[in-house]
Amino acid sequence: MSQEQLQRSPEPVKYGDVFNVSGQLASEPIAPQDAAALQAAEEAVYGTTLVGGPAEVLQSAADFNEQRGAVGHDDMTDAVRDRGATIIEAEVAGYRVVTEAVGGQVVGRFGQATEEMQADQRKTADSESVTIGEALEATALAAGDKAVDQSDAAAIQAAEVRATGLGHLVPGGLGAEAGSAAVHNLQTTKEEEKATLGDVLTDATEKLAGDRAVTREDAVGVTYAETRNKRDP
Repeated sequence: MSQEQLQRSPEPVKYGDVFNVSGQLASEPIAPQDAAALQAAEEAVYGTTLVGGPAEVLQSAADFNEQRGAVGHDDMTDAVRDRGATIIEAEVAGYRVVTEAVGGQVVGRFGQATEEMQADQRKTADSESVTIGEALEATALAAGDKAVDQSDAAAIQAAEVRATGLGHLVPGGLGAEAGSAAVHNLQTTKEEEKATLGDVLTDATEKLAGDRAVTREDAVGVTYAETRNKRDP
């Protein structure tokens, strides 16, 4: 969406703009009390709201929608009112897996490897090959000035999942940072204030919970995630 379109249209940020959800929820504007409900759930489980997590993304989008007059401060989406905001934890093969949902649909699924697992991943990485983290850092050098959009965020999130081998995003990790940057840019009309790929991907290898050599399958998977989430101009 161009700056001119953003300036003249009060189009709100909808769930489908920032999360991989379907049905009626995808077309619903994100409301302030939706964010409040998930923030309360995160605080109950983690003791705080996750930096770059789903509740923070919801709050950012809800603030934007309220400022635009698209929603009221006390508004809550019907799906959230009916089915709530929930967080479920499970232990799976040595990982702590956390699933966050609003209105019965998943908006975040995270896994954290143990320190021992992370050490094993680093030991088994092929030092002679380019790793996924290094490839992301190369992107920062080649296209660092590009503003992050939803397709970029999807590609970075897919790359993180493949690099760590967790099968899920890491709370506050590289994928979460990319998602927050995409939401910020959707709300920002001034190009100089937008978050860039360089902002997100610089030092990507240090931000990843694990890393490994790039395979052809990785490249195909990341490209598919980017294409699937590419929005029409």
